[in-house]
Parts: sequence; C-alpha cells; structure tokens
Amino acid sequence: MSTTASERTPDVRTPHDEAVIGIVTVSDRASRGEYTDRGGPAVRDWLQRHLTTPWRVETRVVPDEKPQLEAALRELADRAGCCLIVTTGGTGPALRDITPEATEAVCTRMMPGFGELMRAASLAVVPTAILSRQTAGIRGTSLIVNLPGNPSAIADCLNAVFPAIPYCIDLLEGPALDTDPELLASFRPKHAKPR
Repeated sequence: MSTTASERTPDVRTPHDEAVIGIVTVSDRASRGEYTDRGGPAVRDWLQRHLTTPWRVETRVVPDEKPQLEAALRELADRAGCCLIVTTGGTGPALRDITPEATEAVCTRMMPGFGELMRAASLAVVPTAILSRQTAGIRGTSLIVNLPGNPSAIADCLNAVFPAIPYCIDLLEGPALDTDPELLASFRPKHAKPR
C-alpha cells in the first residue's frame, strides 16, 4: 500500500514542504502475502510517535531480490521525492540478505557511521548484533537507512541514529524534520541556520 507521490520534483523542495518518507520492507514471505509485515508498520509507528512536523509515507514491500529493491529505492528517491527512505529486513548474513548491497548500488555516497552506531546500540541488547550489516547512504537529496526486520531492534536502532537524521536532511536541503523532545531530542549544531 502506498500513498500518491507528489507531482513536484525533489530538486525544488523547500524547508517548509511536507516531508515524504519512504518505508521499504524487504521480505520474500511478506511480498508473497505469506507473512504479515511487522517491520514496516513498526517503523511507521515509531515515526508517528516521534515526529512533530508534517510528513506522509510511501510504503513498499519487495522480495529479497537486489534488482527489485534497487528499483524501489530509485523510485522513492528520484520520483516520489522522499527525503528519508528507511528499509527494514535483509541485513543479516543469510544468502538472500541483499539490502546493504542494493543500498550501496544506488547511493552516490555512503554514511558508514549509521551502521556502526546501530550495531553498537544493538550489541548492548544481543550479542548477535555483530551479524548485522546495516548501512546508510545518500542518493541525490535522499538519505537511505537500513534497519533490521525485528520490531524491537528497529526501535533500538532508530533511537540510536535518529537524533542525527534531521540535521543530515537539513544538509541535503530537504524539509525540516523535528522530533518531540520529550521522546527524542534531535541534534542541530548551534551554528546551524534555523529551518
């Protein structure tokens, strides 16, 4: 299920535009309807609780197939104008886990600090976090962040990295994202221009 993409192009966004956020579930079984997607709704619920600025969502469910995931990421970044694209699933060492490779294939710049911090946060909870290969990168003016598929791990990872995401979107000249400071304070340097 997805909402209608905006007619405007990503390169004419202003800081006051409604943010468009893409959520991509990567799962063979969910894409075939054999499994109820829990990862995508967990990401959406987390964002609904924490974001205070206007935003809308574009959702996709794709199988663990690199070409299909790459196509979904390109479409969300280039046509739907998503400032942020969050994937869930496909980040482990299993043979069909291809999310990091697809992300790297469509990005022009990688942001390895996101994966490093997510693994560090997850290691405080479970030792198998070292098996996770999440990463993040930039395509045009879109930030793409890989999350695991487990809903509790999704929350752990978003809690760790999201404080830096609004400022990253600022630097990409996207819409201003603000969070509820009582739940999660986003960080912007003192010298940053008001959005």
